[in-house]
Amino acid sequence: MKRIKKFLFGFLKYLFREWIMFYPCHTLRIFFIKLFTQHIGAKVYIGMGLDLRGAKSKIKIGNNVFINRNVLLDGRGELVIGNNVDIGQETNIWTAEHDPNDENHQTNLYPVIIEDYVWIATRVTILPGVKIGKGAVVGAGSIVTKDVPPMTIVAGTPARKIGERKNSLQYKMANRPWFI
Repeated sequence: MKRIKKFLFGFLKYLFREWIMFYPCHTLRIFFIKLFTQHIGAKVYIGMGLDLRGAKSKIKIGNNVFINRNVLLDGRGELVIGNNVDIGQETNIWTAEHDPNDENHQTNLYPVIIEDYVWIATRVTILPGVKIGKGAVVGAGSIVTKDVPPMTIVAGTPARKIGERKNSLQYKMANRPWFI
C-alpha cells in the first residue's frame, strides 16, 4: 500500500510540474497552485513553468504579484512574498540548503522574506535565510547571499549595492499577459 501511495504522489507531482504548470490557462494553474501553497492573494499572475518544491509548501504570496515564466519557489522552508512584487523569469528562490560539514548531508531550512514592491530581475538566485527589504531591486543574474536593505539596488555575484531607489512606490502590478 505504501508503494502505491508513493507512486501516486510521484505521478501527481509529475502531472503538476510537467503538464499543469505549462497549460496556457492561468485560471487552471492558479487553482492547482492554491492547493500547494498556504496563501495566494488577489490579482496574482503566475507564468507557465512554475516549479514548487516541498510537498507541504510553506509559501505565502501577497496581492498584485507578478511571477514570470520558469520560476522556482522552494516551499520546504518558509517563503513569504509581499504585495506588488515583480519576479523575473528563470529566478530561483531557495529556502533549503545542505550542511557541507554534516556527515549525513543534512538539509537545513531558513526562511526567505521578500517585502512589498520588490523587483527581482531575470535569472536571479536567492539563497536561504535572505530578507529583501521593501522597494529593493535585484539586478539580472545576481546571486543574493545576504539581506538587502529597503530601497537598495543590488547586482552581481554575490549581489552588492550599486544604487538606491528614489520613488514613492505607489504602483500596483497589473500586467496580465495572455499566454505566458
